[in-house]
Formats: sequence, structure tokens, C-alpha cells
Amino acid sequence: MFRVPFLVAIALAIAFGGGIWSTRLALDATIGFGAIKLGSWEAFPEAQTADADPYAKSHRANAGKLLYATAEGLSFTATTDDSGARLSGSCTYQLTGQTPTARFWTLFATGPDGRPPAADADLPSSLNSRMVGRQPDGSLDITIASRARPGNWLASPQQGQFRLTLTLLDTPAAGSSGLIDLSMPAIRRIGCGNV
Repeated sequence: MFRVPFLVAIALAIAFGGGIWSTRLALDATIGFGAIKLGSWEAFPEAQTADADPYAKSHRANAGKLLYATAEGLSFTATTDDSGARLSGSCTYQLTGQTPTARFWTLFATGPDGRPPAADADLPSSLNSRMVGRQPDGSLDITIASRARPGNWLASPQQGQFRLTLTLLDTPAAGSSGLIDLSMPAIRRIGCGNV
């Protein structure tokens, strides 16, 4: 007598549980469609607009991110260096080159989940265009490491993998179709361990 309702209840629990699990897995797998890859850097220009696909809207809502207008901002992320190796907190990296034209930009290291690290008063957890010293030719030279370095230094997590997020604000690059022609800073691994 209770066998059929019990089996129906189990089937419904598996169906709903599996559906919710697969939906969360699909939403966490990507930010959206229309990715643009420039070296180690990846951006989703449509993900931050009102015309974004449902996956991008879900990511933005889940993370509590601001909605940028088309020409207001563009976020690039990098999870690997230029050789294709994953960014690791036990290694030291050098970010060199030019950023695309922008009125203001920010750079910070996040955990693998994309959330910024907790702000520590002693460590520079983020840098921006107004506080970074530039080379005579206007290019960047930033060291990314878990231990202090002279010059422009961005603190990375001491353990595990991380990603870099470069957000360009008030940039003509966000509103144009010429994103492929942009030149992004290079990420080169200097060494790992006590280097």
C-alpha cells in the first residue's frame, strides 16, 4: 500500500534534487556566452549589460555585481599565466605591458570562486590606475606575489590557485566591436617557492 507512494516520492526527490544540482553546476561552469580571449585574459562583454544571456544574469545576481552600461566598464579575468599554467599562490608573477585605454582601472587577486580576499591592512589586496607607478614608456610593471616585493606589488593568496581581475572603467573598448585588437598586459611566472 505504501510502496507506490514511497517510490513516487523517491523518484520526485531524485528528479528535483538532480535538476537543482545540474542547474547549479551549469550556472557555475561559465559566466555566459560570447567570451573574448586575449592572451591569458578573458572577458564577457555582454555579461555586464541588460542584453546579457540568462546565465550571465544569474552570475551577476548571485555575486551581487553592479550592472555596467555598454561603455562604462569591462572586466577581464585571468586564471593562467602566458605559458598556460594555472596561477598559484606559491609562485611569483610579473605583469607587464599596457592596459587598454580607460579613465580608471582596478586590478585585484581573487580566490578560485571569484570573490575578493579579505582585506588585510598590511597587504595591498588591490591596485588601481592612480596608485601604480609606470615605466617611462607608460607601461606597467607589477609583481604579484604572496610576499612583499619592491615597487608595484599586488599580494596574492599564499596557498592554492587564484585569479586576477582587471576592470576597465569608462573605456572605449567596452562599447566598440574592436575588442580583439586590444593589447592586454602579459602575465609571466618569475618562479615558485622562495623566489
